[in-house]
Amino acid sequence: MACLGILFLEGWMEAGGSLVLSSCQNRVGWDGVGKGIMSDLEPSLLRYLADRDNDTRLCKIVLWGRTEKCLKETTEEIRQMGTECHYFICDVGNREEVYQTAKAVREKVGDITILVNNAAVVHGKSLMDSDDDALLKSQHINTLGQFWTTKAFLPRMLELQNGHIVCLNSVLALSAIPGAIDYCTSKASAFAFMESLTLGLLDCPGVSATTVLPFHTSTEMFQGMRVRFPNLFPPLKPETVARRTVEAVQLNQALLLLPWTMHALIILKSILPQAALEEIHKFSGTYTCMNTFKGRT
Repeated sequence: MACLGILFLEGWMEAGGSLVLSSCQNRVGWDGVGKGIMSDLEPSLLRYLADRDNDTRLCKIVLWGRTEKCLKETTEEIRQMGTECHYFICDVGNREEVYQTAKAVREKVGDITILVNNAAVVHGKSLMDSDDDALLKSQHINTLGQFWTTKAFLPRMLELQNGHIVCLNSVLALSAIPGAIDYCTSKASAFAFMESLTLGLLDCPGVSATTVLPFHTSTEMFQGMRVRFPNLFPPLKPETVARRTVEAVQLNQALLLLPWTMHALIILKSILPQAALEEIHKFSGTYTCMNTFKGRT
C-alpha cells in the first residue's frame, strides 16, 4: 500500500495523504514554516496521526520554506516528538523551484498525499502606497504558489486515489478591507481556486479538498490590526484554528469558517446593499483596522 505524506508549505501547513486510509506510513510536509498557527498545527496533526496509527513514528514530515533558520528549528521540534522530519528550501512563488523541489521530495521521502497550502505575505498598504514588486510578490506567493504546489502533487494523489488538498486562507477572501489590497485580492483568488478545485475533485475517488477561512488570528502576521469592539470580535487563538483545521480534514469538510459567526457575513453580503455594508465596516472598525498595522511581511 502506498505510504502517506503531508507537505506543509510556507506560512502554514500543507499535507499530502488521505486521512481516511488505514495505511502504514504518513509523510507530512509543509511550506511557510514559522510561528503562529503553523506551530500549533504540527502537534495537532501529529496527535491525530498517532491516534489513528498508534505511533507518530509512522509519520514523515516535509517542511518547505524560504528561511532555513525557522526550518531547522521546526524540524528539530518535530524530531523530538519522535517523528521523522525533512526540510527543503523553496520559494513557492517560483514555479520552477516548486517543481524541482517537489521532484526532490518524491525522490528522498516519497509520495505526498496531504498538501496544506498556507504560504502568505501581507504588506499592509493601500494600492497607491504599494510597491509594484511587492504587489507581484504577494500574488505569486499567496495565489499562484497554490497552483504550482497543487499541480506538483495532485497527479500522484489521483493515481493513488488517496489525497487531500488543504488551503489555510482567510475570511478576507470573502470581505476585503482597506489597507490590505494585495492580501485581500490574493486570498479571494485562492478561494476561487479552491472552490473550483473542490468541485473538480467530486468524481475523483479518495481525493478531497478543504478550505479554511479564519477571522483575525493572534499571530505576528497581522500584529497591530485593531477593530472597534475587540471583546465582541476577539482574535482567534492559533491552537483553535489548528485543532479545527485537523478536525475538518478528518471529516473531509470542504469549507470551514472560523468562528461560526462568520457565516453571517456571507448572508449579509448577499442581502444588504453596498451602502449598508460600508456602514457596517465603519461601525465595526474594519474600515480603519489596518491604520495601526505593524505586522510581519
